[in-house]
Amino acid sequence: MNILETIRQTVSAVTITDIIICLPGLTLFGIWLVRTSLGRNALANSVPRRNNMPAYLPFIPLFIWLGIVSAAILLKEVFLPNLPDWQKAYLDNLIFCIGALTAMVVIIFLVRASFARRLKGFGLNVKTIHKDLAASVVNLISIYPLITLALILTIFFGKLIWGPEFQVQKHQELELIGLYSQLSVRVLIIITAIVVMPVFEEMLFRGLFQTMIRSFLENRISNIEYRSGVWLAITISSFLFVAVHANTGHWPALFVLAAAMGYSYEKSGSLFRPILIHSLFNAASITIALYQY
Repeated sequence: MNILETIRQTVSAVTITDIIICLPGLTLFGIWLVRTSLGRNALANSVPRRNNMPAYLPFIPLFIWLGIVSAAILLKEVFLPNLPDWQKAYLDNLIFCIGALTAMVVIIFLVRASFARRLKGFGLNVKTIHKDLAASVVNLISIYPLITLALILTIFFGKLIWGPEFQVQKHQELELIGLYSQLSVRVLIIITAIVVMPVFEEMLFRGLFQTMIRSFLENRISNIEYRSGVWLAITISSFLFVAVHANTGHWPALFVLAAAMGYSYEKSGSLFRPILIHSLFNAASITIALYQY
């Protein structure tokens, strides 16, 4: 496909409403760039989380979650092959919830054994929730233009490589909300997407993986610059987060979101902040999907 035609199609798809929605975020992001010297000083006061985690520890809850989900879905297909599609969707989400909740319990035990100050050292201090909620709203508004830009670039390069018919597929859960009108399915999807998975994924990828990678880099690689090690930990954990999501068309936008959540964790020391950003992002996506349907 001609690159000029692709640019024209991509630009024409951006509406005035999109620009207006992005303006507050662009303003906030610009202020952040100025105050942090283009991000160079953004994590100058980031405090490491003291822990004695071995490098393999974050993989324990990850494999437990994957094992439970894979085994349960296989059993469902073997013993309940003729269920109506909406009941299959309901069971799949229930399986994801049970697997995530089980892994979260394991994470709590691992944290209590591995982190100084236990859950508070991990970043789960209920006294900070009110501050984290306000900050998470500001953070999400700030990065929304970057997420939008990542999505636009994905569509642009997708059309350029695979042709004008390329589209970024909707997230499976958003498709299910529109496909099935049963209240039980929609309620479970909302609970899974807004509550269970944000808590589980942030505990795993930000809380365990990002902390482990940061500690490993700071303890084992003596010639790495302190702030570079923090950003590298954010980057690696963000790639891991993206890799567990099946829809590759969403990967660039998800990476931007993941990096922002990783930064918010390091900046604040509170795990509630990335959890709330993640939850608010999913809630906004579901709200838009329900409005469209």
